[in-house]
Amino acid sequence: MKLFALLLVVLIPIQWEPDFENAKKTAKENHKLILLNFSGSDWCGPCILFRRDYLESENFTQMANNNLVLVNADFPRKKKNIGTSEVVKRNEALAEIYNKDGSFPLTLLLDADGKVLKTWHGVPEVTVAEWTASVKAICDSKK
Repeated sequence: MKLFALLLVVLIPIQWEPDFENAKKTAKENHKLILLNFSGSDWCGPCILFRRDYLESENFTQMANNNLVLVNADFPRKKKNIGTSEVVKRNEALAEIYNKDGSFPLTLLLDADGKVLKTWHGVPEVTVAEWTASVKAICDSKK
């Protein structure tokens, strides 16, 4: 059974909602919280590390699928990685509200209305398991 669960995690990649308004709607309908991550996917070393080691870990993925709606506001610098003008505008609008200082990586845990519940600047200084457990504890306290 554990092998089956592991295969599901590997075969079904973590889903990121590209639209924040849809994320709020989904979070409200499914009684979940929103994890909003600001990243510079092609230039920010800590962002790349955080995504690889934390956000793409099996531990986090399993927890996130049941408790979170994920949104990534990415600010790449290489022209080939920059999204459509619509995506850029959406990300800039999120930054105006949640990341005025331009901190990368910046990760926020929000309720379904967009209220900030917890903020992490940079890569957490705890293990993936500890960080995931802290996120889950907040999710559980809001159910």
